[in-house]
Amino acid sequence: MAEIGTYLKKHTEALVKDVGIEAACQITGKSKATLGRYYSDNAEHTDRFMPVDAVAKLEQEASYPHVTSALADLKNITLSYDTKNASNGDASVTRSGGVNADVIALSQRFAFLMSEYQTAIEDGVITVNEAKRLLRETVMLQHVLLDMKLHLEEESA
Repeated sequence: MAEIGTYLKKHTEALVKDVGIEAACQITGKSKATLGRYYSDNAEHTDRFMPVDAVAKLEQEASYPHVTSALADLKNITLSYDTKNASNGDASVTRSGGVNADVIALSQRFAFLMSEYQTAIEDGVITVNEAKRLLRETVMLQHVLLDMKLHLEEESA
């Protein structure tokens, strides 16, 4: 169970940093210290997690639903975008490019991930900062895969 908490805390941190700490404070009405406790790995904060309403508010502003994605991963659930409920309500919104552009972006993102991995394992130890860079590249790869999935669904409809 401890590793689930650590996993959720890392994604909570990614969410706060995606939005920006100052903006996250304004959106949630929480202080920097309180937000920090939600993703702190210190033993005294192991049982503190961000409230669901705060996660929902932050994910509305974030570039990616970090915590929701983490929860889905824990249950082996796959997420997908719902263009019918886009923030502007326009179901005809299209993402730039198409499948070909997605394949190119996918190749580039994967190359970046492999480059980060190669750098991280050179000394045989993956540090916390290296792990964060790998996580960031993995999340970017997920973004590209979701866009590609949507483009493929649009083309098959």
